Amino acid sequence: MPSPPGLDARRAALSMLDAVMRQGRTLDSASSSNRIVLSADDSRLALAIAGETLRRIPALDSMIDSRTRQRLPDDSKARMVLRLALAQKLALEIPDHAIVATALPLVDGGPRRLVHGVLGALLRGEISPAAVLPQGVEDRWRKAWGENAVIAARRMILQRPPLDLSFRDDSSAQNYPLGSSLAARHRRLESAAVPGLPGYDEGNWWVQDLASSLPAQLVPQAAKSVLDLCAAPGGKTMQLAAAGHDVTALDRSKSRLARLRDNLARTRLEAKTIVADALEWRSDETYDAVLLDAPCSATGTFRRHPEVLYRARDSIIAASAETQNRLLDRAASAVGVGGSLVYAVCSLEPEEGEMQVRSFLQRHHYFRLEPARLDIAGLSASAEGWVRVVPGMLEAEGGLDGFFTAHLVRDR
Repeated sequence: MPSPPGLDARRAALSMLDAVMRQGRTLDSASSSNRIVLSADDSRLALAIAGETLRRIPALDSMIDSRTRQRLPDDSKARMVLRLALAQKLALEIPDHAIVATALPLVDGGPRRLVHGVLGALLRGEISPAAVLPQGVEDRWRKAWGENAVIAARRMILQRPPLDLSFRDDSSAQNYPLGSSLAARHRRLESAAVPGLPGYDEGNWWVQDLASSLPAQLVPQAAKSVLDLCAAPGGKTMQLAAAGHDVTALDRSKSRLARLRDNLARTRLEAKTIVADALEWRSDETYDAVLLDAPCSATGTFRRHPEVLYRARDSIIAASAETQNRLLDRAASAVGVGGSLVYAVCSLEPEEGEMQVRSFLQRHHYFRLEPARLDIAGLSASAEGWVRVVPGMLEAEGGLDGFFTAHLVRDR
C-alpha cells in the first residue's frame, strides 16, 4: 500500500522534535541535519509542523491527558505523535483525514490503537485550548516580570512575529514602499520572503529585530573605533558601520563570520573581521567603545524560536551567566579611558541581564552606568538606567523580542 501524501514530512517533523526535546538541539540545527530526503514544499511543511508543535506543547499535553486513562510518558513516541497531529489541526488547518492517515504510520510497532482512539476522540470534539508556556518558564518570568508579562508571552507564542528591517540610512527607511517605521533607520513589515523584497539585491537593508538594534544605538556617535565582540551574523556590525564608526568585528565561528562578510558585501559596508575566541584573543589596542552581545539562553527569542522554552533549563542559564561574567571582564580590558562598554543579551532571565551588570560594577569600580537614551516611542530606560524589554511592550505594534542592554562608561 502506498504511503499517504506528506508522510515523509511528518516523519521529518517527528525527528526534529525528538532532536529538540531529547538532545537539546535548536530547531534550525535539527532541520539542517535531517536525513529524510524532502521536496522544498515538504521541507517547509515539516519545519512548520515542528515549530507549531513546540509553540503549544503544554496545551496539547493537557488535551491528550484528558483522553487517556493512564498518563503517557512525556518522552513517549505516542505522546509526540499526538502532539504533532493536534498541532496540525490547531495551527495549519490540515484536514482531519490527512492528520489521521499520516499520524498512525508514525507509531508502527507502538500503541497504534491508543493513538487512533485518542486522536479520533479529540478531532471529533471542540479544540480550542488556552495558550500556556512550560510551567517552569512561567514561574520564572512571573517572579521576575509579573503576571501581565506572562499573559502577554502566552499571546505572543501563538503569533507570527513581524519582520524588522534595519537600513543603511534613514532616508532609505522613510522612503521604503512597504511597512511602517518605529525608529530611525527602521521598517516593520508582515512576515515575508526576504530575498523578494524591494532593495534586497541593492543591499539597502538587513533583517534585524528591533530589540536587537538597541545596543548599537547606545554606542556614542563620537566613538571612532568600536570593537564588536561575538559579532556574527552581523546586524550590529552593519549598524555601527552605517553610523560611521571604524568597526572591528570578532567572532569565534569561521562560518558565521563568513556570513557576516557576505552581509557587509551586500550592503556595501566595511568592517575589519577577526576569527577568534573573545575569551582568548588579546590586543595591545584599546577602543573608544566595545559592544558585547553575549552568548545567552536566548529565551527572549521564544516567539521566533519556541524550542528555547525547553532548551533553556536552569543549568543552561547558569552556564551562560558564567560565560557572560568572563566575557564582560575581557571586554572591559579592551575599553579605553573615557570609552564605552555596551552589554546586551536576548534573554529574559535576570541572571543574564540585570544581575550581570550589578556584579560587573562591583568588580570594576572604574566603570559607571550611563542612562540609556532611545528614540523609540513607548520604550525607555529603567530607573537604573538600562533597557529591559519584556513581553507586552509595544504589543500593539507587533511586539519585540525579550532583550536587555546597558551602557557602561570607563572613568579611569
